Amino acid sequence: MSDILPHGSWPSPVTPELIVQGAATLTDTWEEGETVWWSELRPSEGGRVQIVRRDPDGECTDLLPDGFSARNRVHEYGGGAWWVDRGIVYFTNWDDQRMYRLAPDGPPQPITPEPPVPHGWRYADGRVTLDGSCIVCVREDHTTGDEARNEIVAVAADGSRDPIVLITGRDFVSSPRPSPDGRQLAWITWDHPNMPWDDTELWIASMKCRGGVVSVGGPRRVAGGTGESVMQPEWGRHGILYVISDQSDWWNIYKVEGVDSLTPMVKLDAEIGGPAWTFSTSTFGFTKPDGHIILTWTERGRARLGRIDPMGGELQAWILPYVSLRNLRVAGQTVVAVAESTHHEPEVVRLSTVASHAQHQVLRKSRDLGLDPDMISRPEPIAFLSAGGRSAHAYFYPPAHAEVEGPEDELPPLIVMSHGGPTSAARSSFNLATQFWTSRGFAVVDVDYGGSTGYGRTYRKLLDGNWGVVDVEDCCAAAEYLSRKGFVDGARMAIRGGSAGGFTTLAALTTTDTFRAGANHFGVSDLGGLAEETHKFESRYLDKLVGPWPDAKDVYDARSPINHVDGFSCPLITFQGLEDAIVLPNQSERIVAALDAKGIPHAYLAFEGEQHGFRKAETIISVLNAELSFYGQVFGFDPHGVSEPVTIAHGDRL
Repeated sequence: MSDILPHGSWPSPVTPELIVQGAATLTDTWEEGETVWWSELRPSEGGRVQIVRRDPDGECTDLLPDGFSARNRVHEYGGGAWWVDRGIVYFTNWDDQRMYRLAPDGPPQPITPEPPVPHGWRYADGRVTLDGSCIVCVREDHTTGDEARNEIVAVAADGSRDPIVLITGRDFVSSPRPSPDGRQLAWITWDHPNMPWDDTELWIASMKCRGGVVSVGGPRRVAGGTGESVMQPEWGRHGILYVISDQSDWWNIYKVEGVDSLTPMVKLDAEIGGPAWTFSTSTFGFTKPDGHIILTWTERGRARLGRIDPMGGELQAWILPYVSLRNLRVAGQTVVAVAESTHHEPEVVRLSTVASHAQHQVLRKSRDLGLDPDMISRPEPIAFLSAGGRSAHAYFYPPAHAEVEGPEDELPPLIVMSHGGPTSAARSSFNLATQFWTSRGFAVVDVDYGGSTGYGRTYRKLLDGNWGVVDVEDCCAAAEYLSRKGFVDGARMAIRGGSAGGFTTLAALTTTDTFRAGANHFGVSDLGGLAEETHKFESRYLDKLVGPWPDAKDVYDARSPINHVDGFSCPLITFQGLEDAIVLPNQSERIVAALDAKGIPHAYLAFEGEQHGFRKAETIISVLNAELSFYGQVFGFDPHGVSEPVTIAHGDRL
């Protein structure tokens, strides 16, 4: 028999300590022959990123000594911080943002010069030239005192000379890819106010590499432009270039036949690709020696792996026991990737593509959490009507526990999750932090509001000019839909989100009465302040989401939660990293000060040494405990396992 306890008060084995103990976020993969590398963000090591090598005999080795972390600050979100060529690892180190060379038999050696200002030169997304003498990569230059310059540079692989600028003059560049014969270079570029999922261009140029010196000439645009997002250029057999484009509404793979001449390789109503918030994401590659395309996408909640001969043939597809594959790398006839599931944490897998089905081998297992399967809440995709009769999407997680049930006359409280970005998506993959809530008796809904990715360009563009409107409408509609269905307690619904999701949280709390509590994780409270103060990558993002700044200042003011504090009718808890360069701490400090002045119950926790998103184990533990305690005080239940309740200012008004 199950124990009967109020929702929210259930004892759970999913403790904050379990979430961080031995946890590692798998961030990238690489493969050469039978050797595989991957990277792990480890909260228990202060949030540093370690690179792990797995040798053909199965032995795994941590490569980076103490004091090194493979993480860069390009675009502030980083990505593409390391790569491998002929067994040598090249990486950007977090502390100084210099590039290092790590041979199998020695310590890391810097190969880029010391910048004149800390973190002045930042490197990402590199590839090594055919002769192994140079690395072609993105460099973000913060040494001029003006807006950062984003350029493609050539770095000597032995550090013997200063980097050479190859491509400059555009606001942003990414994905520099030398052709296999070393004679051409392809790259992606875009300008303000576009983001990489808006209007981007594919360029190529001739390239020479002699004596370790690289030069390029004759650059020409071959694809992309207004109304089209292109990404991930890759060279196939015979020097043919391929790219992902959304010209059919969905990000699919195309062959580049000539200027503005693309031939589709597949025609799927699904996304082969996603928003390029970080560098060097990969969803397709080529087998050797036959040059077949291996690609991955998600369809009906299941990961697919496909193979197609670009010279002609039908797509061969396999359904995998995962919900998605990330950072897919192809070597020979095998693939390595980070595989995500609904019932365990991500793992690194190798998949064979030569059999009639995709045989897979787990190279880096997920943690054995020791959870009873009945403790795990599985995502249920839902679609519902929102404002104006449009459809919106979400993943619903009902409460789940192996030994406890809620009272028959009590429905569970609901937590609405508003994802960041906002050009991003909810994920159906296993997330222990979500299970933290569901195993305590909460229901959770993770909303893919209009503007989310994974549903084509048309759905993605719904947020243009409507940030703070469509996202709020869809989050409220999800909550109200679940309440009408009798799945959740409509009187105990909370909304939480981080970054852009924090903005949606604040906007929902100040403009609607749907929710009774909110949790703001480093969210935006002042859109005008964000437009003026944030980093280069997102400095014009709001031009499309809200309107041109400062011409549309009235719209910015009308949408900013800081200007609608009188609309707050429920308590709020706020969390902020004090080294956040994307959403500055003053965004949280201003909303907290306004709540205090109005006498609205609230709590505020700020963390030294944390940037945009929390990476340290002690921070993650503190945040989860505080948020659980906060909901307990607001919704009137005694949360299990919280020894020190969070202090709520004006708590006497709850």
